[in-house]
Amino acid sequence: MKTLDDYMALSYRMEIIEDKDEGGFVVSYPDLPGCITCGETIEIALVNAVDAKKEWLTAALEEGISIQMPDNLENYSGQFKLRIPRSLHRSLVEHSRKEGISMNQYCVYLLSRNDAVYMKKD
Repeated sequence: MKTLDDYMALSYRMEIIEDKDEGGFVVSYPDLPGCITCGETIEIALVNAVDAKKEWLTAALEEGISIQMPDNLENYSGQFKLRIPRSLHRSLVEHSRKEGISMNQYCVYLLSRNDAVYMKKD
């Protein structure tokens, strides 16, 4: 079991979103469900985020709630295998050649473009 100071020292990822309707900024910690705060400026929102994190962790420790460790990019290799139909493979090779890049680069481009569109819908 870790102490509050141990958890506070961990680098939990923050998501900062501008609130275009109400003004200001909303900050949350995806690895700490329900840990969310806001502020009129980004600076105030960040100060409030540290306070919210501390209060969330304090309550979780007092209540015996399991605290997730922060997600870390070190947990991801950047590689995965994918089986696709031969016709799609051919199409990807042809398109990447037209662009003058490797098929790997072309697939990364397509995935990142689609991911950006997906993220806008959230």
